[in-house]
Amino acid sequence: MRIVLMGPPGSGKGTQAAKLVEKYHVPHVSTGDIFRASLQESTLLGREAKRYMDAGLLVPDEVTIGIARERLLKHDCEKGFILDGFPRTIEQAEALDELLVQMKVKLDGVLDLAVPEEELIPRLTGRRICKNCGATYHLQFRPPVQPGICDQCGGTLYQRSDDQEKTVRERLAVHRRQNQPIIKYYWKQGLYSGIDGSKTTDEVFQEMIQSLEGAHK
Repeated sequence: MRIVLMGPPGSGKGTQAAKLVEKYHVPHVSTGDIFRASLQESTLLGREAKRYMDAGLLVPDEVTIGIARERLLKHDCEKGFILDGFPRTIEQAEALDELLVQMKVKLDGVLDLAVPEEELIPRLTGRRICKNCGATYHLQFRPPVQPGICDQCGGTLYQRSDDQEKTVRERLAVHRRQNQPIIKYYWKQGLYSGIDGSKTTDEVFQEMIQSLEGAHK
Protein backbone atom coordinates (compact mmCIF):
# COMPACT_ATOMS: atom_id res chain seq x y z
CA MET A 1 0.00 0.00 0.00
CA ARG A 2 1.18 3.50 -0.89
CA ILE A 3 -0.86 6.04 1.03
CA VAL A 4 -0.81 9.79 1.63
CA LEU A 5 -2.32 10.50 5.05
CA MET A 6 -3.66 14.01 5.61
CA GLY A 7 -5.43 15.77 8.45
CA PRO A 8 -5.18 18.80 10.73
CA PRO A 9 -3.22 18.85 14.00
CA GLY A 10 -5.07 16.79 16.59
CA SER A 11 -6.94 14.66 14.04
CA GLY A 12 -5.30 11.42 15.15
CA LYS A 13 -2.98 10.86 12.19
CA GLY A 14 -0.25 9.35 14.36
CA THR A 15 -2.63 6.82 15.91
CA GLN A 16 -4.11 5.82 12.55
CA ALA A 17 -0.69 5.66 10.88
CA ALA A 18 0.44 3.15 13.51
CA LYS A 19 -2.62 0.98 12.82
CA LEU A 20 -1.99 1.14 9.05
CA VAL A 21 1.65 0.13 9.60
CA GLU A 22 0.50 -2.88 11.63
CA LYS A 23 -1.99 -3.95 8.96
CA TYR A 24 0.04 -3.41 5.81
CA HIS A 25 3.61 -3.83 7.14
CA VAL A 26 4.93 -0.71 5.42
CA PRO A 27 6.84 2.18 7.03
CA HIS A 28 5.26 5.35 8.38
CA VAL A 29 7.18 8.16 6.67
CA SER A 30 6.52 11.45 8.46
CA THR A 31 8.23 14.65 7.39
CA GLY A 32 9.15 15.40 11.00
CA ASP A 33 10.97 12.08 11.34
CA ILE A 34 12.82 12.30 8.02
CA PHE A 35 13.91 15.88 8.71
CA ARG A 36 15.25 14.85 12.11
CA ALA A 37 17.03 11.84 10.57
CA SER A 38 18.61 14.00 7.86
CA LEU A 39 19.78 16.49 10.46
CA GLN A 40 21.22 13.76 12.69
CA GLU A 41 22.97 12.08 9.77
CA SER A 42 24.15 15.52 8.57
CA THR A 43 23.30 14.72 4.96
CA LEU A 44 23.85 17.43 2.34
CA LEU A 45 20.10 18.14 2.21
CA GLY A 46 19.84 17.91 5.99
CA ARG A 47 22.52 20.60 6.37
CA GLU A 48 20.73 22.73 3.79
CA ALA A 49 17.43 22.37 5.70
CA LYS A 50 19.16 23.25 8.98
CA ARG A 51 20.50 26.47 7.44
CA TYR A 52 16.95 27.67 6.74
CA MET A 53 15.56 26.43 10.06
CA ASP A 54 18.33 28.12 12.06
CA ALA A 55 17.45 31.38 10.29
CA GLY A 56 13.78 30.93 11.22
CA LEU A 57 12.79 30.45 7.58
CA LEU A 58 10.57 27.88 5.90
CA VAL A 59 12.51 25.08 4.23
CA PRO A 60 12.08 25.52 0.44
CA ASP A 61 10.09 22.97 -1.54
CA GLU A 62 13.13 21.72 -3.43
CA VAL A 63 14.94 20.80 -0.19
CA THR A 64 11.84 19.16 1.32
CA ILE A 65 11.27 17.24 -1.92
CA GLY A 66 14.88 16.08 -1.97
CA ILE A 67 14.73 14.81 1.62
CA ALA A 68 11.42 13.00 0.97
CA ARG A 69 12.82 11.50 -2.23
CA GLU A 70 15.89 10.13 -0.41
CA ARG A 71 13.62 8.47 2.18
CA LEU A 72 11.15 6.94 -0.30
CA LEU A 73 13.98 5.40 -2.35
CA LYS A 74 15.22 3.41 0.66
CA HIS A 75 14.81 -0.35 0.63
CA ASP A 76 12.05 -0.52 3.26
CA CYS A 77 9.70 1.55 1.07
CA GLU A 78 9.84 -0.83 -1.89
CA LYS A 79 6.56 -2.51 -0.93
CA GLY A 80 4.79 0.66 0.17
CA PHE A 81 4.68 3.53 2.63
CA ILE A 82 2.36 5.80 4.59
CA LEU A 83 3.30 9.42 3.85
CA ASP A 84 2.43 11.86 6.63
CA GLY A 85 3.10 15.59 6.20
CA PHE A 86 4.11 15.36 2.55
CA PRO A 87 3.09 16.69 0.09
CA ARG A 88 1.99 20.06 1.45
CA THR A 89 2.16 22.10 -1.75
CA ILE A 90 1.24 21.47 -5.38
CA GLU A 91 4.95 21.54 -6.30
CA GLN A 92 5.59 18.79 -3.75
CA ALA A 93 2.61 16.77 -5.03
CA GLU A 94 3.84 17.03 -8.63
CA ALA A 95 7.35 16.01 -7.55
CA LEU A 96 5.90 12.99 -5.74
CA ASP A 97 4.02 11.99 -8.90
CA GLU A 98 7.24 12.20 -10.90
CA LEU A 99 9.08 10.07 -8.34
CA LEU A 100 6.32 7.44 -8.36
CA VAL A 101 6.56 7.25 -12.17
CA GLN A 102 10.31 6.66 -11.83
CA MET A 103 9.63 3.97 -9.21
CA LYS A 104 6.97 2.48 -11.53
CA VAL A 105 4.35 2.49 -8.79
CA LYS A 106 1.14 4.41 -8.03
CA LEU A 107 -0.58 5.81 -4.97
CA ASP A 108 -3.36 3.61 -3.62
CA GLY A 109 -5.17 6.46 -1.93
CA VAL A 110 -5.08 9.84 -0.23
CA LEU A 111 -6.89 9.76 3.11
CA ASP A 112 -7.87 13.01 4.80
CA LEU A 113 -8.99 12.82 8.44
CA ALA A 114 -11.67 15.51 8.76
CA VAL A 115 -12.54 16.70 12.27
CA PRO A 116 -14.65 19.81 13.09
CA GLU A 117 -12.50 22.65 14.41
CA GLU A 118 -14.56 22.97 17.59
CA GLU A 119 -13.72 19.36 18.36
CA LEU A 120 -10.03 19.85 17.61
CA ILE A 121 -9.68 22.85 19.93
CA PRO A 122 -10.11 20.90 23.21
CA ARG A 123 -7.93 18.08 21.86
CA LEU A 124 -5.10 20.51 21.18
CA THR A 125 -5.49 22.90 24.11
CA GLY A 126 -5.90 20.21 26.78
CA ARG A 127 -2.22 19.25 27.09
CA ARG A 128 -0.46 20.09 30.36
CA ILE A 129 3.21 19.53 31.16
CA CYS A 130 4.97 19.28 34.51
CA LYS A 131 7.44 22.14 35.03
CA ASN A 132 9.58 19.88 37.20
CA CYS A 133 9.83 16.45 35.53
CA GLY A 134 8.29 17.07 32.09
CA ALA A 135 5.50 14.49 32.45
CA THR A 136 2.64 15.11 30.00
CA TYR A 137 -1.09 15.05 30.80
CA HIS A 138 -4.30 15.88 28.97
CA LEU A 139 -7.30 17.42 30.68
CA GLN A 140 -9.68 15.20 28.68
CA PHE A 141 -7.78 12.01 27.89
CA ARG A 142 -5.18 11.71 30.68
CA PRO A 143 -5.99 14.11 33.51
CA PRO A 144 -3.85 14.27 36.68
CA VAL A 145 -5.40 12.92 39.87
CA GLN A 146 -5.21 16.38 41.44
CA PRO A 147 -5.88 19.32 39.06
CA GLY A 148 -2.72 21.25 38.22
CA ILE A 149 -0.43 18.86 40.11
CA CYS A 150 1.86 16.20 38.61
CA ASP A 151 1.02 12.66 39.75
CA GLN A 152 4.68 11.63 39.57
CA CYS A 153 6.56 14.38 41.40
CA GLY A 154 3.99 16.86 42.69
CA GLY A 155 5.27 19.58 40.39
CA THR A 156 3.10 22.31 38.90
CA LEU A 157 1.49 21.65 35.51
CA TYR A 158 1.47 24.34 32.84
CA GLN A 159 0.18 24.91 29.31
CA ARG A 160 2.72 25.54 26.57
CA SER A 161 2.22 28.74 24.59
CA ASP A 162 1.69 26.82 21.34
CA ASP A 163 -1.13 24.85 23.02
CA GLN A 164 -3.10 28.01 23.83
CA GLU A 165 -6.36 28.50 21.94
CA LYS A 166 -5.31 31.56 19.90
CA THR A 167 -2.19 29.80 18.62
CA VAL A 168 -4.09 26.57 17.96
CA ARG A 169 -6.71 28.40 15.88
CA GLU A 170 -3.93 30.06 13.87
CA ARG A 171 -2.29 26.65 13.23
CA LEU A 172 -5.62 25.22 12.06
CA ALA A 173 -6.22 28.20 9.75
CA VAL A 174 -2.78 27.71 8.16
CA HIS A 175 -3.55 24.02 7.70
CA ARG A 176 -6.85 24.81 5.97
CA ARG A 177 -5.19 27.22 3.55
CA GLN A 178 -2.43 24.73 2.72
CA ASN A 179 -4.77 21.77 2.40
CA GLN A 180 -7.35 23.06 -0.08
CA PRO A 181 -5.11 23.00 -3.20
CA ILE A 182 -3.85 19.50 -2.30
CA ILE A 183 -7.40 18.23 -1.81
CA LYS A 184 -8.39 19.54 -5.25
CA TYR A 185 -5.22 18.09 -6.82
CA TYR A 186 -5.89 14.56 -5.59
CA TRP A 187 -9.66 14.82 -6.06
CA LYS A 188 -9.09 15.37 -9.77
CA GLN A 189 -6.95 12.23 -9.83
CA GLY A 190 -9.70 10.19 -8.15
CA LEU A 191 -7.43 9.37 -5.21
CA TYR A 192 -8.90 11.59 -2.48
CA SER A 193 -11.11 10.25 0.32
CA GLY A 194 -12.42 12.37 3.17
CA ILE A 195 -12.57 10.30 6.37
CA ASP A 196 -14.75 11.22 9.37
CA GLY A 197 -12.05 11.62 12.01
CA SER A 198 -14.52 12.47 14.76
CA LYS A 199 -15.57 8.83 15.16
CA THR A 200 -13.89 6.35 17.52
CA THR A 201 -10.36 5.20 16.67
CA ASP A 202 -11.58 1.82 15.45
CA GLU A 203 -14.43 3.31 13.41
CA VAL A 204 -12.05 5.75 11.71
CA PHE A 205 -9.66 2.90 10.92
CA GLN A 206 -12.42 0.76 9.42
CA GLU A 207 -13.57 3.65 7.22
CA MET A 208 -9.99 4.10 6.01
CA ILE A 209 -9.62 0.41 5.15
CA GLN A 210 -12.96 0.34 3.32
CA SER A 211 -11.88 3.36 1.29
CA LEU A 212 -8.51 1.84 0.40
CA GLU A 213 -9.65 -1.69 -0.32
CA GLY A 214 -12.86 -0.61 -2.06
CA ALA A 215 -10.71 1.24 -4.58
CA HIS A 216 -9.07 -2.05 -5.54
CA LYS A 217 -12.29 -3.91 -6.30
